Amino acid sequence: MIEINSLRKTYNGVTVLNINHLEIKQGESFGLVGNNGAGKTTLFSLLLDLIEPSNGSVKLKGVQVNISEDWKPFTAAFLDETFLIGYLTAEEYFYFIGELRGQNKATVDALVSRYSDFFNDEILGKKKYLRDLSKGNQKKVGIIATLIGNPELIILDEPFANLDPTTQFRLKKIIRELADDKNVTILVSSHDLAHTTEVSDRIVAMHKGEVVKDIYTSAETLKELEEFFAV
Repeated sequence: MIEINSLRKTYNGVTVLNINHLEIKQGESFGLVGNNGAGKTTLFSLLLDLIEPSNGSVKLKGVQVNISEDWKPFTAAFLDETFLIGYLTAEEYFYFIGELRGQNKATVDALVSRYSDFFNDEILGKKKYLRDLSKGNQKKVGIIATLIGNPELIILDEPFANLDPTTQFRLKKIIRELADDKNVTILVSSHDLAHTTEVSDRIVAMHKGEVVKDIYTSAETLKELEEFFAV
């Protein structure tokens, strides 16, 4: 699903990302962990062609993202609230994304209604613009919007931040259910090692722009990561 080769990003002579080779298979639930400045968001931005690489390539299903846009129909992402359209309500935004992905309103309504518990009666039917919602509720809208149109690749940057414990629990359940579909590849970046371990089949740890650990999750994974970051 994802193939990264000789990928480097440099700003003003400082290399912030340097990954020689990384492959993520279709159907994997993949977690990315690291401290601030580790390069997680830079990597996601390169995956989504939001910034140009200084060197190397990113391919999604064989499509090099900075050369062709053929990866966009099967890819969905939410990195932060800049992905939203502030002057729309949640419903209007969902319909907008649905139209982009060839989904009619009835199909969008059916999908959104499945996640009413996740919204906790704070978003739908409130006639509030997205810009007027809390950071947590904006994040809920952005996350559910990624599910519209049945994408094969879903990328979420820090999805657990700004969410209360109940919503975090519900989000983990949503991600695990998505991970059961082996046609769907999920990438989740988070500072929270416990949450990431719970929802990921495989975890990569980054430090100063480089991959320093690449492990498949087991009963010992959380302890291993805690010990690594405690040093």
